[in-house]
Amino acid sequence: MDRLDAFKTIAAQAQRGELSFPTNVDATLKLQRALADPDLHADDAARLVQTEPLLAARTVAIANSVTYNRSGQSITTVRGAVQRVGFRVLHALSAAVIVRQLDSKITDPQLRAKADQLWKHSAHVAALSQLVAKRISKVDPETAMFAGIVHEVGGFYLLSRASEFPGMLDGDPDEWIEYGETAIGRGVLKKLGVPAPVMDAIEAMWEGMRALPPETLGDTLMLANDLAPLNSPLHVRAGATTRQSAATVDFVVGEGTLAEILAEAKEEVDSLTAALF
Repeated sequence: MDRLDAFKTIAAQAQRGELSFPTNVDATLKLQRALADPDLHADDAARLVQTEPLLAARTVAIANSVTYNRSGQSITTVRGAVQRVGFRVLHALSAAVIVRQLDSKITDPQLRAKADQLWKHSAHVAALSQLVAKRISKVDPETAMFAGIVHEVGGFYLLSRASEFPGMLDGDPDEWIEYGETAIGRGVLKKLGVPAPVMDAIEAMWEGMRALPPETLGDTLMLANDLAPLNSPLHVRAGATTRQSAATVDFVVGEGTLAEILAEAKEEVDSLTAALF
C-alpha cells in the first residue's frame, strides 16, 4: 500500500468511527465524563483525579503556574489544586492526558520524536490561546486552552498508526493536510466528544480563514498556532505557505500592540506551557 492509500484508509476508518485507541484512553474518557458531572463535589473530583497520576501531576502544576497562582502560594495537594483551577480546567487537563495517551504505544524513535514535538507545539498553542482569549478576543480562556490542547489530536492518532504503514510519513507533508488532516481529525474529535464550538474552531483553522485582531474562538486558535515558537512536525511546508510568519503578526490592541502583550505576558505563557509539558 502506498502512502496516499494509507492516508485514505485511516481517514475512511475515522469517518466510520472505526478508531483504534490504547486501552488507557477509554479509562481516561470515563474519568473525563465523571468530572463533567455538574453535581460532583470538589472532594470527589480530587479523588477521581488521583486515580490518574499524570492528570494529578498536571493539575498541581497548572495550579502553581503564574496564570492560576496569583497569590504566589504554592499548592502541594490535588484537592487544593482542584479547588484553585476549577472543573473546566480539569476538563481541559484530562483532554491533555488523553492526547498524550494516544501516542503511548509509539516505539519507533523517529515517530516518538515527532510525537514529542507535536505535544510541545500543542502545549505552546494551548497557553497562547488562553492568553489571546483573555487579553484580546475576549472568548472564554478555558475553552481556548482546551481547543489548543486538542487541535492536533488527529495528528497524534496518525502517528500512533504510522508504524502499520511503513513510509507513510515520508515525502511532502502537504499530502497529510490534503488527504488526512480533516477527515482523521474530525473523526477523532467526534470520538472524544469534543464540543461542537471547539470542533468548529479547529475546522476554521484547517480552512485558514480568520480575522485580525481575532474575534472568534477559531481566530484565537489560528493566531496562537501562528505565534507558537515550535511548529507541528506534520505541517512543515516548503515554499509558499498559507501561514503567516509569526514575526509579521502584530496589530493594535487598545492602546498597545500584540507584541507588547506577548512581551508582558511571557512569564505567564512560559509557565503555563511548562505545566502542560
